[in-house]
Amino acid sequence: MTSATSDDERDPELPGRILTTERDALVPLLRARPDADFTLPAAACPGWTVRDVLAHCSAALMRVVESRYEKDVFSPESNDRDIAERAEWPNQQVVDELERGMTEAGPVIAGAGGVLDVIALGEWVHAGDVLEALGEPGAYEGPGLPDALALLVRLTRERDHVPLHADLDDVDEPLRLGGVPGGRPPARYIGDAATLVRLYAGRSAAGVSYELAGAKEEELNIFG
Repeated sequence: MTSATSDDERDPELPGRILTTERDALVPLLRARPDADFTLPAAACPGWTVRDVLAHCSAALMRVVESRYEKDVFSPESNDRDIAERAEWPNQQVVDELERGMTEAGPVIAGAGGVLDVIALGEWVHAGDVLEALGEPGAYEGPGLPDALALLVRLTRERDHVPLHADLDDVDEPLRLGGVPGGRPPARYIGDAATLVRLYAGRSAAGVSYELAGAKEEELNIFG
């Protein structure tokens, strides 16, 4: 069984742990993959290939490392430019940059006071997108899941998101996500943790068995 903290207090090292844990799992897998696999479509990110997702992730992390924030940074247009700038790079150069970003971004995020924490969660979700596109097991789960859930809990509370009580099949304690219940009672989720992550990340949970009452799937998306 997996445990996940629901403490509201920010752990400044947590985003960096998410990144380095995923780095250690994802980068060796990518280095062993043939170039053809980088052209596979990433269904979770319509219009993007595996390589596009990785280029987006590596660019976003290096912006954090180098404190490069243009006016429209992280917008769809900015993301497309970042991907285009890496279009002629060998695949392994993209992986090299991703590895560096996952290594060096953590301390910068830790010192930013929380404003950049969501980037670590987004990168972790994108790693799941890549695993799913490659047909690998462990998408949206794995060793980084407890920290990812803890960050998800805190972010949804800070944003006064839809209140939700989650009874997870693979986590020892239930999680309370979102803001303080007001005019509506908390929604209720029963299912596994990976599917809960999919819902909060706006990813498809088609074909997966879970129960959600008191809220619509689209209300949970924190990235959309």
